[in-house]
Amino acid sequence: MTGASSGIGRELADLFAADGHEVVLVARGEDRLRETAVDLEARHGARAHVVPADLARPDAPERIGDAVDRLGLAIDHLVNNAGFLVYGPFAETDPDAERDLIAVNVTAVTTLSKRFLPAMVAGGAGRILNVASTAAFQPGPRMAVYYASKAYVLSFSMALSVETAGTGVTVTALCPGPSPTGFAERAGVERTPLFKTEWFSTDPGAVARAGYEGMRRGKPIVVPGAIHKAHDLAVRLVPRSLAARFVGRIQAPTA
Repeated sequence: MTGASSGIGRELADLFAADGHEVVLVARGEDRLRETAVDLEARHGARAHVVPADLARPDAPERIGDAVDRLGLAIDHLVNNAGFLVYGPFAETDPDAERDLIAVNVTAVTTLSKRFLPAMVAGGAGRILNVASTAAFQPGPRMAVYYASKAYVLSFSMALSVETAGTGVTVTALCPGPSPTGFAERAGVERTPLFKTEWFSTDPGAVARAGYEGMRRGKPIVVPGAIHKAHDLAVRLVPRSLAARFVGRIQAPTA
């Protein structure tokens, strides 16, 4: 499970451990990962392994796979949760940061799925949960690369869901809206209307629960919260250019 030390990933780790799963926790910060592992083992009695890794590094997915092999584990549930955003007009944003974004949000999701999916299919059982976003449903001015990366995750997940039909393996895309996890503050977007609007926000615990239950039922896509389900429907009914202009307005900085 990537991005396991905070936010939605931390909540998902708790759900897996509570159900008795042995978990492999992946994130950059080793100290927070170890704190999470100790907490999960103390409260749920579930074995929790720590694999510190920076998914922006090209070799990170391979290192994670090697670590799992050394642990002697067969992965039957994969959660690709790690991700981050870069904010600002594309002409002005940091290209190195955007390369890292693509590495984490797109490349790592693809490579880790490639690493673990074949064994799931061969064994006739498994679940993959990829955390996308409601950002996947339309273009996102001022977060152009982030929105595009989440569109990739959604499209990729839905394609794999069809490919794995009848194999005993399911693939689910979780598409939450804004959630108070510190994600916005780290990216510097907490003052935009999108993140300042409390009724548009969804509790990370509720998001994790919806994703976990949807994954267990084998649903191809999960959109937590009535407001976000309505948003998903609405953007399908309006021209993409209009949706992009609207998103550009709600992601403009305010005082």
